[in-house]
Amino acid sequence: MFKYLPPLNEHNLPYPDTIHPIVVHFVIAMVLFAFLCDIIGYLTHNPKLYEVSWWNLAFSTVSIFIAVIFGQIEAGLAEPYRASVSTLNAHTILGWSLSAILAGITAWRYVIRLQEKPQLPIPYLAASVLLVGLVFIQSYLGSVLVWVYGLHTIPVVDAIRGGLT
Repeated sequence: MFKYLPPLNEHNLPYPDTIHPIVVHFVIAMVLFAFLCDIIGYLTHNPKLYEVSWWNLAFSTVSIFIAVIFGQIEAGLAEPYRASVSTLNAHTILGWSLSAILAGITAWRYVIRLQEKPQLPIPYLAASVLLVGLVFIQSYLGSVLVWVYGLHTIPVVDAIRGGLT
């Protein structure tokens, strides 16, 4: 069965480079921009910004599931060493949780959008603040996996293949 799979490259991936970070940065940007539009729209009473926010949330919700799928594939291929396992596990759990939380907040935002309210409710904005906080924590954990533990970087992959970790 494994003979039909493509060989792994110097990043320990069957494709040229990691896809998860590319999709994740798209999600991060859209969530933060949606939040910014909601806050500015709330403060300026500009409902057009709510529409911008809604579409950013909708696309980020679809994109986060793509990011989680590639994250799972790439985490499985990373062959994490002992020091990185707890951070990778926390990043994985928070990633799945964030996908559910983002989907829930997007659904809530859709209901608000259907009601055509002139202002967003404060509890929704509070939930958005929580979402942004979780996105920052998740971004930090992902950064640690790459910049501290070096997962999918050539020197670390070489060390793992050579049995040095």
